[in-house]
Amino acid sequence: MAINVAKLKNTTTPMGMPFRITKLGHVVVQVSDLERSVNFYTRILGFKLSDVYPEKMMPGGMVFLRCNTDHHCLALVGSAPGQAVNKELHHFAFEVATLDELVRARDHLRAHKVSIDFEGRRRAGCQIAVEFRDPDNHCVEIYWGVDQVGSDGRVRPSNEWHGVKSLEEAIAKPVPGQDTRLNR
Repeated sequence: MAINVAKLKNTTTPMGMPFRITKLGHVVVQVSDLERSVNFYTRILGFKLSDVYPEKMMPGGMVFLRCNTDHHCLALVGSAPGQAVNKELHHFAFEVATLDELVRARDHLRAHKVSIDFEGRRRAGCQIAVEFRDPDNHCVEIYWGVDQVGSDGRVRPSNEWHGVKSLEEAIAKPVPGQDTRLNR
């Protein structure tokens, strides 16, 4: 079924909403081997463990992981029957504070033999990113520099997106207003 791009772009948020969601709080994914996945997210990606539910509390067990001071941003439930088919969840993403950290993350993933699906700059949002798979085939992104939308609601025009397929090219060819100088 073809989508109506113009109609979608004209979608607006209703006035007078009784609440305002301020951020994505956390993601919970099912994994086939809880211990293997905990090792991946802690030892490869640097998450810290906050809590663990035994199987009597959650079939398969559940592990809560954090990357900042929130109790958790990612939880793993050990009850998946096999690898994810990536039909329901396309990917989830984690931000790093600097472009240097993103380059180090990419190099760290490579050193740990994590296969990288994409690196560079996609399009809308203009963030520079590395995308890869966790042990259960979930697509994970680490990114830096996503565009910010001001109070006027205007976003970067599509002719400034400049998608590229390597970190080196994204650094060498920044989009207008994006400072890609490294501090090495």
